[in-house]
Amino acid sequence: MVHQLSVEEFLDKAQTVPVIDVRSPGEYDHAHIPGAISIPLFDNDERAQVGTKYKNAGKDAAVLLGLDLVGPKLAGFVKQSKKLNPQTKEVLVHCWRGGMRSGSFAWLLDTAGLTASTLAGGYKAYRNDVLAAFTEPRPLLILGGKTGSGKTEILKALAQEGEQIIDLEALAHHKGSTYGAIGQAAQPATEQFENVLYENWRQLNPNRRIWLEDESRNIGSCFIPMALWQQMRSAQVAFVDMPKEIRICRLVSEYTGIDHGLLIAATERIRKRLGGKVTKEALDALAHHDYATVADLTLDYYDKAYLHGLSQRDSTMVHSLSVQADNPVETAKQLINWANSL
Repeated sequence: MVHQLSVEEFLDKAQTVPVIDVRSPGEYDHAHIPGAISIPLFDNDERAQVGTKYKNAGKDAAVLLGLDLVGPKLAGFVKQSKKLNPQTKEVLVHCWRGGMRSGSFAWLLDTAGLTASTLAGGYKAYRNDVLAAFTEPRPLLILGGKTGSGKTEILKALAQEGEQIIDLEALAHHKGSTYGAIGQAAQPATEQFENVLYENWRQLNPNRRIWLEDESRNIGSCFIPMALWQQMRSAQVAFVDMPKEIRICRLVSEYTGIDHGLLIAATERIRKRLGGKVTKEALDALAHHDYATVADLTLDYYDKAYLHGLSQRDSTMVHSLSVQADNPVETAKQLINWANSL
């Protein structure tokens, strides 16, 4: 009999045991448990065929079709699975609902001499746990600051000082603004972003403070789970107030030398917000590779937008820290001193 594990047991075991996702490639590509390996029972077309058969002819007919489709693949499934953990021959298996696909796959592996456990409730149960986790109160601290303040580098410095952090922009592969995708990998679907975020969330000590960067609800095309967003909006904010000229220097170093065409396209996307005159000036500056002027012009818009968002918070929850140099390590130390005084 195949052993089923709860979501918590499954994920704890997944720290050392390979996870096999037997859902279709399309399901896996959209979103999956981080680290899971795709060995699909059915390909996308086969899954559609079985679903249609189930709808039109019932479960028994769908099962028979599934057996016909899977039969020639059985030896390959076993060979692939054995390669994942040749030492202990133990694996974890899951499908969408924890039903026939994962149960049949695990039975096959058990029969072939491996030890396979399945996820009770499947990926669907895992997703329920993902979203529920962000409702759990955590001692959050928000790192604020206008665009170009080097908040990501400050977060990294906080981590080096032993603080707990979650780098939302790194998980979303986006820096937040219209220019935020430049130099980044393709963004995951929001569901996959939530899964990776959950992996970070559950590994942190819930009794120690956690630093996150002040973000809009969306980071590019990824959305922060509402429950976490609400916690972030009610948390204490450390606003790093850095002079504009320093921020311009940082932005120029971060965004130039990657793809000049993407800078032009990104500037065009905010034409309505910048206004026709400022957009023309920014595009003219880009044509002359005068990136400092572009940063100067666009920061006027971004600074106003950020300060407006900050003004929507309880002012008693916002602490301003004046910083006159781009020194993330020193800034991190000052932030820790502030946090310790709360």
